[in-house]
Amino acid sequence: MGEIFVKLIGDGIYLRFLEEADAPAMLDLRQRNRKYFEPFLVTQPEEFYTLDYQLKLIQKGLALMEDDQCYSFGIFMNESDELIGAVTLSDTIRGMVQSCFIGYYLDQKQNGRGYMTQAVKLVVDDAFNVLHFHRVEAGVMPHNTGSKKVLEKVGFEVEGLNRKNVKINGKWEDHVHFAMINPND
Repeated sequence: MGEIFVKLIGDGIYLRFLEEADAPAMLDLRQRNRKYFEPFLVTQPEEFYTLDYQLKLIQKGLALMEDDQCYSFGIFMNESDELIGAVTLSDTIRGMVQSCFIGYYLDQKQNGRGYMTQAVKLVVDDAFNVLHFHRVEAGVMPHNTGSKKVLEKVGFEVEGLNRKNVKINGKWEDHVHFAMINPND
């Protein structure tokens, strides 16, 4: 991880890799936003909403980062250091492909302030300029207009529709497929 950033600074927010000490804040974020997040996420077991489970998720994320498989960034408020969301680069493919998927979520009370657009832009810039990915891809349910707007503002383009490709709350959901190509390639 030598050249990978320690902290990315935005307007009102900063990003850094999630650490074990962030588990209580992550649990609080997920518990407070449970009903808000559930329509867009894979159904989680009840134990997901425990401190031990959140700690294990962060530990797993750190191990995956060491193997260049996944990068999990927390989004924090500059003034208070409050954890308000996360952005993840996952499903990395190296070799001839050099791509990954981006996923993200933000505390409901922070919506509409541009924080997620900033965070996604910072992570994508890092994905291209530090991690040297050629493509960053994303999948968004067609009715998730806020998420689609974030991707479009950052520069992602629609590449198509993946029909019934993710099972969310017991139902196979369509996802609009977005991608952004490294402008340096």
